[in-house]
Amino acid sequence: MIELRQLTKHYGNIIAVAGLDLHIEKGEIFALLGPNGAGKTTTIRMLTMLTKPTGGTALINGYDVMRDLDKVKKEIGVVPQHMNLDQELTARENLELHGRLHRIPASRRQERIEELLDYVELRERAGDLVSKFSGGMKRRLMIARALMHNPKVLFLDEPTVGLDPQTRRKIWDLIRRMNSEGMTVLLTTHYIEEAEVLCHRVGIMDKGRLIALGTPRELKQKVGEVVVESFGGKDTGYKLFPSRDRALAYAGQLDGNVLIRESNLEDVFVELTGRKVGD
Repeated sequence: MIELRQLTKHYGNIIAVAGLDLHIEKGEIFALLGPNGAGKTTTIRMLTMLTKPTGGTALINGYDVMRDLDKVKKEIGVVPQHMNLDQELTARENLELHGRLHRIPASRRQERIEELLDYVELRERAGDLVSKFSGGMKRRLMIARALMHNPKVLFLDEPTVGLDPQTRRKIWDLIRRMNSEGMTVLLTTHYIEEAEVLCHRVGIMDKGRLIALGTPRELKQKVGEVVVESFGGKDTGYKLFPSRDRALAYAGQLDGNVLIRESNLEDVFVELTGRKVGD
């Protein structure tokens, strides 16, 4: 569904994305994980034709993002990180405008608007100005807008940034629902648990390169499934082990407070890069 071959982006002497090779299957929920400046958003911008690649190839459902622009536009929906709804229009009017831009016939456009308002649970607020919406409602409307033309691939750049935990889980449910209906989803996120609970596979980027790829479980197995945290001194110590028995043996040699827990994707990232995801 999405195929990247040596995809590269330079800004002068700065290498934002360095020869990215990646294949995302139809029907996957796939996350790009990494710190600010890792190249996640730049990759999304190239795939959504907002930024021209310096080199390499990117195909979406067989269409080249450099050559088949009109065909790619029909294949993809995009939900950017920053809110870009028209605040002085109602929810229904925002969808109407987007439908017109995609040249959806009037009869089908109205039918689709009503479908999507129900889909994202905004029918009761359809006539309200977007400026009166909460952050979660705006995010759901942005997803509805991205789905207006029935795309096969949905790009979500930090889809739950700034949302409270309850609203974030509503967005997760919506993403799962879309995927269960056949949508391929590529998202970027700083939230470790988001990638862990939602995604079939995760790619970890650092300094423009893909440094790890696999299911959340595979990535944790790669570095160790059990973590020993030790609290003796200025900094907390972290050490990963393939089994609880080995972790217990190590912890028994330590002085001070010790915590033994299962590893997560943040542990994977720190182990592989020496940096925290939010750095």
